[in-house]
Amino acid sequence: MSEEQLRTPEPSADPAAYLGLLARGAAVEAYDRPVLLARASGAGPDALAALEHAKQLALRVRAELEGRRRREAELSALFETAHDLAGLRDLDAVLRAIVQRARSLLGTEVAYLSLNDPAAGDTYMRVTEGSVSARFQQLRLGMGEGLGGLVAQTARPYVTESYFDDERFRHTRAIDSGVRDEGLVAILGVPLMLGSQVIGVLFAADRRARVFEREQVALLGSFAAHAAVAIDTANLLAETRSALAELERANGIIRAHSGVIERASEVHDRLTELVLRGGGVHDVAAAVSEVLDGSVEFTEGPLPSECVDGHATRRGDEWVAAVSAGGEVLGALVLHGHPDLDPVDQRTLERAAMVTSLLLLARRSAGEAEQRVRGELLDDLLDAPERDRRLLKERAARLRADFDAPHVVLAARIDRPDAPAGPYADRHTDPQTDPHTDPHATERDGADRQRLWSAASHLAATRHGLASARDGGTVLLLPLGPGDTAADLARQTAKHLGGTLREPVTVGASSPVDAPATHPGAIAPAYAEARRCLDALRLLGRSGEGAAASDLGFLGLLLADTRDITGFVTRTIGEVVAYDRSRGTELVRTLDAYFASGMSPVRTKDELHVHVNTVAQRLERIGRLLGPDWQSPPRSLEIQLALRLHSMSAAVAR
Repeated sequence: MSEEQLRTPEPSADPAAYLGLLARGAAVEAYDRPVLLARASGAGPDALAALEHAKQLALRVRAELEGRRRREAELSALFETAHDLAGLRDLDAVLRAIVQRARSLLGTEVAYLSLNDPAAGDTYMRVTEGSVSARFQQLRLGMGEGLGGLVAQTARPYVTESYFDDERFRHTRAIDSGVRDEGLVAILGVPLMLGSQVIGVLFAADRRARVFEREQVALLGSFAAHAAVAIDTANLLAETRSALAELERANGIIRAHSGVIERASEVHDRLTELVLRGGGVHDVAAAVSEVLDGSVEFTEGPLPSECVDGHATRRGDEWVAAVSAGGEVLGALVLHGHPDLDPVDQRTLERAAMVTSLLLLARRSAGEAEQRVRGELLDDLLDAPERDRRLLKERAARLRADFDAPHVVLAARIDRPDAPAGPYADRHTDPQTDPHTDPHATERDGADRQRLWSAASHLAATRHGLASARDGGTVLLLPLGPGDTAADLARQTAKHLGGTLREPVTVGASSPVDAPATHPGAIAPAYAEARRCLDALRLLGRSGEGAAASDLGFLGLLLADTRDITGFVTRTIGEVVAYDRSRGTELVRTLDAYFASGMSPVRTKDELHVHVNTVAQRLERIGRLLGPDWQSPPRSLEIQLALRLHSMSAAVAR
C-alpha cells in the first residue's frame, strides 16, 4: 500500500459518509465519489440505490445550507445599508456603499448607479465601482437607449447575458463605445423607484457571459430600493435646509419691515372703519395719505394700459393703483411725493384701491335706481313726448335736469372689428329661429350693451342728463355746455366711454335741441338724426370716434334733419365769401369759373376776361383761405356744392 493511500482513508459505502462531506463543506463533485467507489467494489443494486438516495438528500441539504448562508450575507448587507441610511450624512458615501455591497454580494466585476436628469431628459452615471474606463464613467443615456435607458423608460428590470448580441436595446455609438471600453458583456439593471416614478437605475455587470438568477435580480432590486430611499431622504434634508434658510430670511424681512406691517394693519383698520360708517372715496384717500406719508388723490377717467393690471405701478415720481370692477376702470388712486415704495406699502395702496372700488360700486348700486328713472324719462320723451309736458318737466327737475337749456341727443354703440355696420346693424336676429346666429356672440353683444348703458348712465348722472338702452346701443340726452358744439360733445362722450370701457365706442350727435321742455317732440327726430350720423361714421370707417352732422360735410347736410344750408356754406367757403365782402374782390366768382372750366387756369382767364397771372394770384389766395387740400376730390365736391347753394341763397335774397 502506498503512502498516499495510507494518508487518505478509503471512502465507505455507508450512506453516513455523506454526513462527513456535509460537515466539512465538501465541493459538489465530492458527493459522486462514494457511489463510484461502491460500484467499483462490487456493491449490489440495493446498496447503490441507497447511496444514490443518500447523495440526493445530502446535495439538497447542502443547497439549503448554501442558500441560508447566502441569505444571511444578503440580510447582513441590507441591515448595514439600512444602518447607513439611519445615520445619513453624505449621500455620495451611502450610494457608494450600496454599489460596493451589490458588487460584492452578486460577485460581479463592476457595479454602478445612474440617476435621471429631468431637465435634459436623459440619465447619467452617478457612482461606479470596479470601473476602469473614464469614457464609461461619464456616459449619458437617453430614455430608451441601451439597457439602462430602457430600464429608466419602462420602470422594469432588464438582464442580458451578452450585451452586444442583444437586439432588445437601442444601441448607439456613444453607449456601445463606453460599454466596449469597459469590456462589459453581461449586465443586470433594476430601476430606482420613488412611488411610481423612476429616478435612476442600479447595475451589476461582468466582463464575461453570465446568467443572473432570479434571486440575484431581487437582491439588486432591494439595494435599488435602499438607494432610492437614500436619495429621497437626502432631497428631503436639502429641502428642509432650504426651507429653514428661507424661514430665516423671512424672519429677517419681517423684523426689518415690522414698522411697515404695523402701518398696513393700521390702514386696514381705518379702511374697515370707513366702510362701516359709510365713508367716501376722498375719505379713503385721506386715510392712505396719512399712513403712507404722502399725498393720495382719486382721479377719474381712462388710464394707460400698463396701469390697469390690478397692481400699483410707478409712473415717474407717482404710484398709480387702478380702481376697477368687472373689467371696467372706475378711476385710480394716485400717490404723490413718495417715489420709493416698498412691496408692503404697494399692497396697502392696492388694498385701498380695492376698497375704493367697493365704495364706488355701492354708490353705483344705489344710483342704479335713479339711472332707471332717468332712462324711463328719456324713453317717454322719445315715445310719448306730448303725453304730459308739465309732468315731464317736473320729473326732469327731480333728476336735476334743466330742460330749458339746449341739449344734444347722442347715439352710442360699442364697435368691435367684426361688428356689422350700416342701417341694418341694430336688427338682431332671434337665436332661437336663426341657425346662423352664434349664441356666444349674442351673449357677448348683450353684455356689451349692459356695460355701455351702465357707463353712459353714470356719465349722464354726472352731467345732469339722461341715458337709456335702445336699439342695440345707448341714447343720451346731455346739456350743451357754454362754448361747446354738438360735435365737441360727441367727441368728448366717445373718448370718455371708450376710455372707461376700454373698447372703441362710436357716438353720433344730433343738432342742438333748444329747450326740450318747450319742444319735447323734437327729441325723437333728433335721435333719428344721431343714429344716422352714427351709421355714417361706421360706414366711413371712423369707428371709435364721435361726430355730428356738421363734421361730415355735404354727407352731414343730407343726414341732418335741420338741413342747415347756411351753416354748411359758411363752414365750407365762408372765409372766401367773407374775404370778398371785406375787400371787394371776386374770389367766389373766380372759384366758380375755375370749377366750371374744368379746373383750367387758361379757360378760367377767358371766362373772366383777365390775365392768367391774375387767375393764378386769386387761386393762391383761395388756397391760403381754404387750406392746401381744397382741390382734392372730396373737398372740391363740397366746395362746388357750397358754391351752388351760395348762389341759390343769393338769388333768393334778391
